Amino acid sequence: MPEEKSEFLSRAKELRADTTRHYNCAQSVFIPFAEAKGMDTETAFAVADNFGAGMRVADCCGGITGALMALGIYGMNDPKMVTDYFRTMKRCHGGHADCASLLAANAAKGLPKKPHCDAMVFENVKMVEEILKSAGKI
Repeated sequence: MPEEKSEFLSRAKELRADTTRHYNCAQSVFIPFAEAKGMDTETAFAVADNFGAGMRVADCCGGITGALMALGIYGMNDPKMVTDYFRTMKRCHGGHADCASLLAANAAKGLPKKPHCDAMVFENVKMVEEILKSAGKI
């Protein structure tokens, strides 16, 4: 069965493909959801700017932090849901959620960085969209 068309995923892919401006992982996840809530792109870009590259210090993956910001602007702030989300991401990625470990595992497989980061962005966008749909927020 073909995957359902997602405006959020399409927008994230557009941002990641933009060669005129760098959109980090957090921005690429957060901006599509922020725009849908009425936040302008430049404000969303600024809000998520310091969360890319693992909060600029190779810590928590920007895709994950962007997802948590996106959930937050939709009022999805239940601590259990946030914890479950974070644990799911870690479980899906060999127990890692930090940028440095995720990139190291990817490099050990001989894979390039950009496709890995793009995949993390798209995975997080899909998960956020699923949560928001199931909660009736979108």
